[in-house]
Amino acid sequence: MTTSLIARRMSATEQLRAEKKLLRLVLLITGLIGYGASLAFQLRCLLGNSSWSVLAEGISLRTGLSFGWVTNLIGLAVLLLWIPLRELPGLGTVLNVLLIGFSADLVLTVLPEPETIFLQIGYLTLGILMITFFGAVYLGARFGSGPRDGLMTGAVRLTGLPVWLVRTVIELTVLATGWLLGGTAGVGTVIIAFTMGPLTQFFLRYVTVRLAADGVRTA
Repeated sequence: MTTSLIARRMSATEQLRAEKKLLRLVLLITGLIGYGASLAFQLRCLLGNSSWSVLAEGISLRTGLSFGWVTNLIGLAVLLLWIPLRELPGLGTVLNVLLIGFSADLVLTVLPEPETIFLQIGYLTLGILMITFFGAVYLGARFGSGPRDGLMTGAVRLTGLPVWLVRTVIELTVLATGWLLGGTAGVGTVIIAFTMGPLTQFFLRYVTVRLAADGVRTA
């Protein structure tokens, strides 16, 4: 038995009607803001961005579209993949788009460039811990996931495979595709790809909000 719990699907209405709303809302907002801040640390470390950023850069180079536009289009394409996975959107899906980018930009304005390799490694380590912990926090609030995290949770529910394995396969597939398209990857990118799954699974065990009517399923 793995250590992760993937909660049952709930519609947007069920998510809003479920108990512990205040706690869940605080966790949702905290998780999304922390998730955005983690992206700033990954960007500043200069040791490699996340797999999805590598993919966006590769597509941007091939199409001539801006990095931002490609990022949005990737999000839309991933949302379409939710249909066969039967993943349901919610408040968290909307706030994911609104808060993560804002938080990342805000932190980037105050976060200094690392001046030594030790600081770079520190930024990378902190960024990885933050993105997996805060990602688990906002998912555990159970208000719905963002496009990319929904791909993971939907695949876990569909296949019954553990979170760490599903997330790692997704990250490595995205990374390989982005690199083949010309995206820039570094040692940090590879580390992120291999650690996202196991760490997210570990944190989900402790931060997922339990509800009275749960049919929680062990992944």
